[in-house]
This record gives sequence, C-alpha cells and structure tokens, in this order.
Amino acid sequence: MNDQLETYARNTLKEGLAQCSDSEQLVFKRMYSYDNLDMPLSKIVDGMDPDRLDWAMDQVKRTLNNKRDRGL
Repeated sequence: MNDQLETYARNTLKEGLAQCSDSEQLVFKRMYSYDNLDMPLSKIVDGMDPDRLDWAMDQVKRTLNNKRDRGL
C-alpha cells in the first residue's frame, strides 16, 4: 500500500471509530489490540499492519451502515 493510501485509510478508520459506541470500539480493540485494551484507538490504528487496514475499514463501515439503517 502506498503512503498516501495508508494515511487515508488510517484517518478514515479514526473518523469512523469516533462515531462508534464504546462497546463497538471495545470490539475493535479486542480484534486489533487484544493484549492492550487500554491503548487509545488512535495509537492502535497508527500501529496496525497496513495489510489489515482494508478489512478494518470494511468492518467499521459496515458497523456505521448498520447503525444508520437501524436509525441509531
């Protein structure tokens, strides 16, 4: 992944996660930082392997779409 795309992906993830509930954010932390759940989301996203960014973006997008569809 080139640097521009990686930066875009990380920023998009951070913006999407900011719209998630605490419980949804905890699920993300469990998936991507299970050994340090106290780490801030921004640091988790910054430290993610670039190969995992695409899947993480899809997960957050689906979560936000489901919330929108349910009127939350």
